[in-house]
Amino acid sequence: MKNKINVRLVGIALIAVLATVIGTTIIYYNLFQKQVRTDLSVSAKLLRDTHYFESVNIDMDQIDLSTDLDELRVTWVAEDGMVLYDNDTSAELLQNHNDRPEIQEAFRDGVGEAVRESDTMNKNTFYYAVLLDNGTVLRVATDAQSFGAVFLSVAPLITLIMLLVLSACVVISHLLTKQLLKPIEGMVTNLENADYEAPYKELEPLSELIRTQHMDVLSAVKARQDFTANVSHELKTPLTAISGYAELLEGGLVGEEKQNHFYHEIHRNADRLIALINDIIKLSELDRVEKELEFEEFELYSLAKECVEELSVNAKLKEVSLAMEGETGMIRGNRDLVKELTENLVQNSIRYNNPGGKVTIAVRTIDHAICLIVKDNGIGIPAADQQRVFERFYRVDKSRSKATGGTGLGLAIVKHIVEIHDARIELDSAPGVGTTITIWF
Repeated sequence: MKNKINVRLVGIALIAVLATVIGTTIIYYNLFQKQVRTDLSVSAKLLRDTHYFESVNIDMDQIDLSTDLDELRVTWVAEDGMVLYDNDTSAELLQNHNDRPEIQEAFRDGVGEAVRESDTMNKNTFYYAVLLDNGTVLRVATDAQSFGAVFLSVAPLITLIMLLVLSACVVISHLLTKQLLKPIEGMVTNLENADYEAPYKELEPLSELIRTQHMDVLSAVKARQDFTANVSHELKTPLTAISGYAELLEGGLVGEEKQNHFYHEIHRNADRLIALINDIIKLSELDRVEKELEFEEFELYSLAKECVEELSVNAKLKEVSLAMEGETGMIRGNRDLVKELTENLVQNSIRYNNPGGKVTIAVRTIDHAICLIVKDNGIGIPAADQQRVFERFYRVDKSRSKATGGTGLGLAIVKHIVEIHDARIELDSAPGVGTTITIWF
């Protein structure tokens, strides 16, 4: 970034110097041309006042301006365009000047001007003609450098000035860049300081955005680290149990009367391990492909009823009754994910219920929104834990959760699916009363 700023500042300085030099040269050359014309006008009027050119019958040999005016060419032209006198060349050798623009203009308007390039292409010849009282025209001319020649003549000085200016710009741009970026670098080092104020008022929104994103990244990193640690711990527990039971059985250290119990424990821990792995895979899939999911219109009531029928056997084993209520409601979403969400909510209500408990699943239209409501009269969730139950691997009662086969990922999956569908989730619970979870689509 510093290099880019330095390069751009130097580039701007270079453009400014070139524009200044070219503009100054043009202005100078225009002023120079104006001065040359003014000088020619004065010279013509002075020569007119010398009375050399009062009569065309004067002996031309008496007029000798060749030594007095080395840089000024004087030409006297008769009314028919014939050259009467020239201080640079013999008049007899010169062609008729009646076709010269400045001569024509002088005969017509009293004075005439013209600029023509010489054969050398590096000089311009300026002409000024004035009509005399006797009807003849007196013309004076001088050579002056062309614009290109003037520019080339000052090119070495311009190059030196540009080098000096660019050198100064490099140093100044380095200092300015360092001064400009120093507060920004200070802002970066104080991202975690909520009391730090942006050095520039214009940077306050950016500073707040960067600070928020920085904190989000740190939170995400911490969440991922916690998730990895929790996964390791959760997987280690059933694997350790399976390994221990298998080792005892392999060594013949268990009597026949306890072998069935050990086989049951191995089976139970294997099922728990499979459930954990499936939920972890599901979360990984949701994190990876949520933008590639296909959405469709489908009927929520029939989907919920399908889930209730599939989980009815599990509910009977837990001595929990299931009831389906409500009305039809069309929503747009991914059918498989919404089914996963519904199954997780109903499964949780069955798992954390009491024998003889009841779970009611309802689909209703509330405030123009289709809502899925799962209500139970189970153990409930304390107020202090209600904000955290959607975190990965968070459990209110860890011993009961593991005993009932919970992985601690069900509500985390629910929350993720809700976010994918831009839906809203509400939880209402009290210990000993039960829990109601409402999803607003």
